[in-house]
Formats: sequence, structure tokens, C-alpha cells
Amino acid sequence: MARVPVIGGNWKMHLDLTEAVALATDVRNRLGSTRGAEVILFPPFPFLKTIADRVEGSSIQVGGQDLHFEKSGAFTGAVTATMLKSVGCSHVLVGHSERRSVFGDTDAVVGRKLLAALDAGLKPVLCIGELLEERKGNQTFQVVARQLQSAIASIPVGRLADLVLAYEPVWAIGTGLTASPEQAQEVHAYIRQKLADLHGASFATATRIQYGGSVKGSNAAGLFTQPDIDGMLVGGASLKGEEFAQIVKARA
Repeated sequence: MARVPVIGGNWKMHLDLTEAVALATDVRNRLGSTRGAEVILFPPFPFLKTIADRVEGSSIQVGGQDLHFEKSGAFTGAVTATMLKSVGCSHVLVGHSERRSVFGDTDAVVGRKLLAALDAGLKPVLCIGELLEERKGNQTFQVVARQLQSAIASIPVGRLADLVLAYEPVWAIGTGLTASPEQAQEVHAYIRQKLADLHGASFATATRIQYGGSVKGSNAAGLFTQPDIDGMLVGGASLKGEEFAQIVKARA
């Protein structure tokens, strides 16, 4: 079964509103009618509605960078799944490495966020991956298996049809280091086998697995040659419309 490639642009904590609108306009002009790939932008929270309106009518979708697992409450600074949907989001990142390593999101918290996204009808992009010391300690497979097990093992497979996974080797995010296509493929293949172990071969075959970690226009095509790499979660390069479009077109 052919998996439609999915490329996300995670803008993280960058840009002001004027810059964000200009970037979204540039991306829409370059990619708004692109077929053969799913494109999702993940702007900062204050810009979501404006960017969703800006790309409306194109093939580009919009997602939130994070969410809280509660439906409402006294959680200053947090946003809920229904808030994200109400401003035009179709997707949300769950368990991004920076949420785990900088903000302290545990596997248990990530699991609750994933359930909150699914309950609200948002399409989750579940991020998993190892730290540099874990890679050096030959713990990569152990780490991603634990993160997957914790997040999805107890969820019925019928609820996971819209799940996208993003493998992010944390040592390759924002460092300029990139896993070689062969290194990335090795882990992606392991993840797909783990998905089969958890929920069956059909689910594993259908689930798309992105690679994220210093993806650039210059290395995207090589990564896309690997059979288990179904897309990219792009950080810094997504802030440049021309380069982000180059990455998308490398696969689309």
C-alpha cells in the first residue's frame, strides 16, 4: 500500500505576526496546489488562526505545536485540543523532543496528550527519539520502543488511523548533525516492526513515519530514498519558503 508522504514545518518559537504571514504566503504560493504530498504548518500559538485563514483553499494544513491533556481548567499558558480545532487546526504535535527534554513532558504526560488529541478529532503527530547519550549507549531501539509502548499500546488500533509518527534523533535537532539515510532507515524499519508487534502488520504498513533532525533541502532527497521514511518534520529549514518547498518537492 502506498503511503502518502507527509511533510511538516515546525516554526517553533520564531517570527512575529508580519513575518509569519509573509512566510505562509510564500509557502502557499510555492506549494498551495501541490499534490502527492501532505503539507502541514505548525506556527506558534498566537498566529494559528491568521495562518489557517491565509492558507485556506490551498492544499496546506495547519497544526498546533502542543496541547494540554485536560479539556479546560486553571492551566495558565496552556491550550486545549478544542481550542486548536476552533482556530483551524487539523493536526497537533505530541511529545516533541523539546517538550520532553526542555519542558519535562514524561511518557505518561505524552500519552495523555495523545488521547486528548484523538478524543477531540485532531490528527496527532507523535514524536519519538533518543538523546545523544542514549545513542552513544546503544539505547536507541530501547528508547523508541518504550516511547511507542507507553503512548499507543493501550489505544485500540481503530482509533489510530490518523496517527503520524515522527522519529527525531534529538542529537540531530538544531545541531547541524543529521542521521545518514541508512541510520534513519534502520530506526524507521525498527519502529515499523514495533508497530506491527503492538497493533498488527496492516497498521504498521499503513502508518506514516516522518524523519526529523536538521532536515535541509540538500539532504531531503537522500533521506526520501529510504523505503520506511514517509516524510519529514522540518525545523529551521521550514522558516525559509524556498527551502521548505524544495524539501516538499523532493518527495512530492
